[in-house]
Amino acid sequence: MSQAEAYEKLDKLKTMLKDLGKVAIAFSGGVDSTFLLKVASEVLGDNVIAVTARSSTYPEREYREACQYAKEFGVKHIVIESEELEIEGFAENPVNRCYFCKNELFTKVLEVGLQYGIPHVLDGCNRDDLGDYRPGMQAAREIGVHSPLKEIGMTKDDIRLLSRDMGLATWDKQAFACLSSRFPYHQKITKEKLEMVDKAEQYLLDLGFRNVRVRHHGDIARIEVATHEREKFFTTEMMDQVAARFKEIGFTYTALDLRGYRTGSMNEGLKKE
Repeated sequence: MSQAEAYEKLDKLKTMLKDLGKVAIAFSGGVDSTFLLKVASEVLGDNVIAVTARSSTYPEREYREACQYAKEFGVKHIVIESEELEIEGFAENPVNRCYFCKNELFTKVLEVGLQYGIPHVLDGCNRDDLGDYRPGMQAAREIGVHSPLKEIGMTKDDIRLLSRDMGLATWDKQAFACLSSRFPYHQKITKEKLEMVDKAEQYLLDLGFRNVRVRHHGDIARIEVATHEREKFFTTEMMDQVAARFKEIGFTYTALDLRGYRTGSMNEGLKKE
């Protein structure tokens, strides 16, 4: 990936957005959707709105950042309530759990868009998202959601490079996925368990870790951090401190995944066709 290639893709993105005319963006405040919202705001001005879903699967820190970025960009920001745990079948955590969530999200974003005379819904999926099992993409296709970053072949590296050049604070932000992704499939998801995960991850972030996942395995917390951050745990003081705090949160046992963080680790147990 070269800088020139990234900018060629940026030109294609701007052209695509101009052709769409008016867009509603499903906005989480993450690396991809923030970049997309910034470019769309520059190209379309008042013809773009950001729609953020607030729920127990979405940490408060992410919500606050999304509000901050939308305000900085001068974009109209609509916040909707979306409680996934009330969706039939979601809390049982089936393999296609993400489908239920995205189906509700995109349906609501489309409804909001139409209220403002905006027919097009966009998400921040990029080309790299094609490499993992993502049932949410099926929901996006069924509802007619556009994924312009993916459609023009823009990668996460492209987005980070361009975001850095544009001065976006998210250019080196850690990857994020909803808190429901922290549970093994078929383990029931509850609000209390989500709160445990949120508190545990926030604690690690407050300690200075950058890329964090706390996987919920019943009474066991399995910590994933970036590979270069694993060595931070290898002091008695740090291990005792984290174990004590996690016990306060509600975990009986705390373990460190020796392989470190990787996208979609909960999919590793799925049978390959």
